[in-house]
Order: sequence, then C-alpha cells, then structure tokens
Amino acid sequence: MFRGAQAINLDTKGRIAIPTRYRPELLAENQGQLICTVDIRQPCLLLYPLKEWEIIEQKLCQLANFDPAQRSVQRVMSGYATECELDSAGRILLSAPLRQRAKLEKTIMLVGQLNKFEIWSETEWQAQIERDLELGLSGELATSDALKMLSL
Repeated sequence: MFRGAQAINLDTKGRIAIPTRYRPELLAENQGQLICTVDIRQPCLLLYPLKEWEIIEQKLCQLANFDPAQRSVQRVMSGYATECELDSAGRILLSAPLRQRAKLEKTIMLVGQLNKFEIWSETEWQAQIERDLELGLSGELATSDALKMLSL
C-alpha cells in the first residue's frame, strides 16, 4: 500500500526517484514494472504498479466502444499509458507528453493512493489539497452514501 505525499525532484532527463520505502514492494510484486497515464478528472498523472494496471486495463476493455464517453476514457487512459521500469537507482522516466500534460516542473509531488500513486506539479497539488480541505470543512463531502458510512 502506498501512503503519504512527498516532494521529489524531476531531473533534466525527466526522471524521478521513487522513494526507497516503496521500492521493495514494487520490485517484489511487479519486478519494477509500472504504468503511468493521465488522470481524466484531475491535472495529475497516475502511476500504477503493473499488476494494478492490468486490472484497470480489463475494466477499460469492458467499456463500450460505441459510447462516445466510454470511448474517450479508453482513448485517453490507454493512449497515454506508458511503461516505466525502475532502473538500478530506483528512478523511472516520465515521457515528455506525460510531463507536459501534468505541467510538471522541477519539484513534483508523489502522492500515495493505496494501490497507485498520483504525480502532481507542486503548484497544482497545493491548490487541489486546499480545495479538498475546504470541501471537507464545508460539510459537502458528507453527501455521498459511501462517505457517510466511513468511520475514521
């Protein structure tokens, strides 16, 4: 499971170093194989261990090609999906189209989301987390049945 938000650097070649605490799990269960794609709802990237991505791919395959909205989701998620492999230094290369789409610069945020990571520009992350916190404080989050049942 991947938890926490961490500021990391994007080097001039477009590589990021995955924090050492995550590497053993990624190597043991996925041989260091990851898939990075865009998030269709947020200005960030999604980084999946290969086994998790294979589950997503199955779900994408089940969408109807003749439904324009479903086809758009397939096109974007699969079209941007890029294989990334941990190198010997624990780094992965983020392709230029992915970096451009998420507006990534030198400092980025790697955010654990249990079964995957989100990759944000530091600026976009700060703005999003403020919106999320404001939403929580306003009480609007409690409108979802699933969230009403969540006990923290």
